[in-house]
Amino acid sequence: SVCLCLPLQVDFWSPESADLVTIDIDVDIHVPAAHTDMVYTLLQQSDMETVVLIEDLQAQMDEQLDNKTPDPRTHSYTKYNSWDKIQAWISSISSSNPNLISRQVIGNTYEGRPMNVLKIGKTSSSTKPSIFLDCGIHAREWISTAFCQWFVKEALSTYGSDSEMTGLLDQMDVYVLPVFNIDGYDFTHKSNRMWRKTRSRKSGSSCIGADPNRNWNAGWCTAGASSNPCSDTFCGYSPESEVEVKNVADFIRRNKSSIKAYLTIHSYSQLLLFPYSYTFDLAEHHSELMTVAEGASKALSSLYGTQYTSGPGAATIYPAAGGSDDWAYDLGVKYSYTFELRDTGRYGFLLPESQIKPTCEETMLAVKYITSYVQKNLY
Repeated sequence: SVCLCLPLQVDFWSPESADLVTIDIDVDIHVPAAHTDMVYTLLQQSDMETVVLIEDLQAQMDEQLDNKTPDPRTHSYTKYNSWDKIQAWISSISSSNPNLISRQVIGNTYEGRPMNVLKIGKTSSSTKPSIFLDCGIHAREWISTAFCQWFVKEALSTYGSDSEMTGLLDQMDVYVLPVFNIDGYDFTHKSNRMWRKTRSRKSGSSCIGADPNRNWNAGWCTAGASSNPCSDTFCGYSPESEVEVKNVADFIRRNKSSIKAYLTIHSYSQLLLFPYSYTFDLAEHHSELMTVAEGASKALSSLYGTQYTSGPGAATIYPAAGGSDDWAYDLGVKYSYTFELRDTGRYGFLLPESQIKPTCEETMLAVKYITSYVQKNLY
């Protein structure tokens, strides 16, 4: 093992922190330009195999916006939209078809932005079974937020023509939280593209934010999470210390009797994970969750051949406590899944806009596979 005992901070992309690095895994790190020689020398001395995937991060950030369609002033499903554009889109889409979509504010973020949940489904006098879908827990995972917008568009535009979607929305409701970590997402557009956490502040600490996917009350702050407020995987000062997490947890608790599936979208790695991440113990419904995940992965790969790996979080990637899927599962939401979308590291968090459409199209197949399974296996 090599000791990077230097006044040097590198940004871990995969896994998310140095503590999660183990033998025989690929590690993706982002190094400040000024330190590249030093890091390169250290890696060579330690006999590690290295390859440069992205030579110039700034150039790649510029190139990410490679969808050259005109009129950047408006919202587009094949672009990475700023928060302002997404907010305007939420307003207009939620009033577009009152028989199929409505919105409610479930609370505000730390910086005071309203968190809108879109409820999609044929209106009904009685409570229908439902699915909860969220995107953008981690601010820099832009393809994730693009997927929630795509899902809403597909649901509304194919209702009535696609039998699977029509059946789903007739029988169930889908709650969509288009951007979970709004403050962080806005910050990635305006200040630091690589920001991951929330933007909360605590007096006495100069470090900002906590990892909203380490802040849930599921084995909180044990494995794969940090108690250091400056870390990218900081678990927060207590479970649900982050107001965004508390708002979503409260909403799910309030609707617990109707919510039958919880789907959370992340990037990158091409994985379909399910509980548990905070322990190596297998979930009670392990074999069923695995069968469904494998079916969904197969559906996904049928379109462009994109290969996904399925399995429980801890054993498939690494232990990580305090995640939303484990929390939802322990609450009683049986079908609880985390997607890690494209790619496997070539572009990492900077997936080009030209890949938004194919990524969302293939992911829709997997999501629809899971939702139609849930619909047939209500409990």
